[in-house]
Amino acid sequence: MTDIATNDESGADRVRVLAPFTVPIFRALWIAALVSNIGSWMQTVGAQWFLIEEQSSPLLIALVQTASSAPVLLLGIPAGVLGELLNRRRLLIWVQGAQVVISAGLVSLTAAGEMTSYLLLVLTLLLGAASAVQLPAYEAISAEIVPAPMIPNAASLSAISVNLARAIGPAVAGLLLSSLGVAFVFGLNLASFGVFLVVLIGWRSYRPGGHEPERFVDATRAGMRYVSHSGVIRRLFVRLGLFVVPGSVLYALLPLVATDRLGVDSAGYGVLLAGLGAGSVAAAFVAPMLRDRIGENVTVLLSSAVFGAGTLTVALSSSIAVTLPVLAVVGAAWIGVVATVNGVVESFLPVWVRARGLSIYQMVFFGALALGAVVGGGIASWTGAPATIAAAGALVILVAASQLRWPLLPTAEKRRLTVPFPLGPDGGADVDPLGQTLVLVRYEIPEEDRTVFVEQMRLVEHSRRRTGARTWTLYQDRESPSHLVEVFGVGSWQEHLQQHTSRPTQYDDETIRSASALATRVDVHHLIQVGRTRIAVPVTPTEIPRRHPQKENRHDHHHH
Repeated sequence: MTDIATNDESGADRVRVLAPFTVPIFRALWIAALVSNIGSWMQTVGAQWFLIEEQSSPLLIALVQTASSAPVLLLGIPAGVLGELLNRRRLLIWVQGAQVVISAGLVSLTAAGEMTSYLLLVLTLLLGAASAVQLPAYEAISAEIVPAPMIPNAASLSAISVNLARAIGPAVAGLLLSSLGVAFVFGLNLASFGVFLVVLIGWRSYRPGGHEPERFVDATRAGMRYVSHSGVIRRLFVRLGLFVVPGSVLYALLPLVATDRLGVDSAGYGVLLAGLGAGSVAAAFVAPMLRDRIGENVTVLLSSAVFGAGTLTVALSSSIAVTLPVLAVVGAAWIGVVATVNGVVESFLPVWVRARGLSIYQMVFFGALALGAVVGGGIASWTGAPATIAAAGALVILVAASQLRWPLLPTAEKRRLTVPFPLGPDGGADVDPLGQTLVLVRYEIPEEDRTVFVEQMRLVEHSRRRTGARTWTLYQDRESPSHLVEVFGVGSWQEHLQQHTSRPTQYDDETIRSASALATRVDVHHLIQVGRTRIAVPVTPTEIPRRHPQKENRHDHHHH
């Protein structure tokens, strides 16, 4: 997939919400994922109800959500790297096959009456681990198979899949639990995994996108380095985590609200979850249009505030007639936050680091879910579920208010298309590709432009680090005060070549051009580590004469 939209797509200001369904394989995968998600929600409801029937503590019931979510904290980043470096379809097939095997064991033990509370949590943890490995690859492959303008709406449709499943799965599970039992519900989840596996096996036309070869550890570090030096992504992740930690308390403790506060059975609990899901589905269709009208920042702020107010109302209500419609509003507000953040992250991340960035997104999201569930469950054991949920709702309102002071950063001016940088004539053909690389860029800066140049170089530093620099420093030449020297280290010559070919975006290009345009002369030297198996020598220096920008505005001399 290319980053470049087709002509008719690029001329459109808005892409229809359902446009990704025009891509046949996206449509097939979406339906398969919907079936699988319905099974997963049935599994969650069945597990929580099994623990309620075992008269387990509130903490143990809340740990079902933690067991599903916590593996992402351990496996998220390695999973993102695997999703970047391996054939994503094959990875999904192997992981889906593992989930089939684990689910088969879960069904067999439950049907035989051998299941215990702690064994159920262990098997839930294993399914969560498989899901953690699968998620970044699935998110990235969904973005890979649709045109670039459709990526945010593809993310919204993925949210619709999850929340349509949340509407259907719990309601069906609640009805089946009372008549056919927990083992039957677990069996349907096993069948849903099988459906997704069959679709993946039948998808033989998949051709993985080209990617530069990278070593696992280097690829991991590059992904983390990108996120740590991208202000837009960092702000999105912090906002997501601050919302989800208290927001997840309602989801974790809702079984206790159903039984203790509202006095309903498993079918009634399923109806409550269906209310949540119905609101979520409606919002998943409306959220993209709302986002286009009022912007991502206002959408997230308003949705957070509504979610907090709705959570407070649920905590105080003792009537299902009040609680059910409020849960629909709460479900809609949840999607307003989560789907909006997800869509911005997916569309903003460059292609080369998309799976790794999404893996860190999943770590933040599921880590916050796990933390909120375990903390909420622990507090509820002392104060009760209603008081804990009320406190969580108040905290979400405070989180929403904090966005007035720390809003999301705008993304419209951050051009995301990949723009290769030119390298010297020889391109370092005789250089050891694994040799550590030090790049020296000497700028001759007129005195009157020095302050502006130094300010611009702060942006250049973030650009270099996002695309691969492990160290970066700006020096002044003591003997020639007008000369400033940028020095940055890269893990290997191979990775530095990727800084030139596959990693820079239009925004990086413009950032570095703006700095170099202030120089009257720029000289670049590449130093390669000596002492490896191959003889490594400095690459032929590049000399780029410059004139003052008022006299010349050239674009063919750009080097880094």
